[in-house]
Amino acid sequence: MRTLVLAAALAVSLAPLVAQDSGAKVLVQSGQVSVMNGQYLQVLNAGDKIRMQQMIVTGPDGFARFQVLSDGSTFEVFPNSKVVFRDTPGNWQKLINVWMGHIKVFIQHAPGVPNPNDVTSPTAVISVRGTVFDVDVPNDDTTVVSVDEGEVGVRNWTAPGNSAVLHAGDSITVLRNVPLAVARIDKGGLIQRILRAARDVYVQVPRNPGGGGPVNIPGGGNGGAQGDKGDKGNPAPGAPPAGPGAPPSAPGAPPAPPGGG
Repeated sequence: MRTLVLAAALAVSLAPLVAQDSGAKVLVQSGQVSVMNGQYLQVLNAGDKIRMQQMIVTGPDGFARFQVLSDGSTFEVFPNSKVVFRDTPGNWQKLINVWMGHIKVFIQHAPGVPNPNDVTSPTAVISVRGTVFDVDVPNDDTTVVSVDEGEVGVRNWTAPGNSAVLHAGDSITVLRNVPLAVARIDKGGLIQRILRAARDVYVQVPRNPGGGGPVNIPGGGNGGAQGDKGDKGNPAPGAPPAGPGAPPSAPGAPPAPPGGG
């Protein structure tokens, strides 16, 4: 009886902790990033938290990096995306459902200890145990999976057949109603390079998956020491810079005619 009472007390004391750890926190945010709150979009900023079953929506310039509070894993959501965080209550293995758009996932795990997670899309189930990979869903019929590190299993849940195993540098395109046996794994990294180039158009993220480093937006300054660098010949602060290709100044007035005429 004493053991049962202690077990019940422990479960009650851990309940708030589990509820707290079931969410995710915004580490980095730029552009239009929101979360569905009922029927309305609520703007997200760095430091905000999201709950299970909430949809993250990014605009054409939106980017955000989230940290999963339960295990420290992170995921990045790129422009024009709609993804649902933990859409199945009670199933902590199901991490993200990608409705559309592009995400990058960094699964954290202790050395030698797997950390099972599933990412789903309209056509694919991606099963991982601790790795770094991209998922791109341009439409309801297509899912592109590309692996940077580790190993993932990919299954087409709209067609019969076995799953495919991807390793670092591998990519595969999963099509609706097309068995994976027909699809070919890209081992040359072509798809991976295309996805990386698409990411770099919008943001340059630090390689440390747990870091909250700066986001560099093309056309925008990063500030800090980098923003102070320049040529020593620049005009003093406050002086307007000379425009490129400015025309030379007009020549002086001609001399007076002789004799005062």
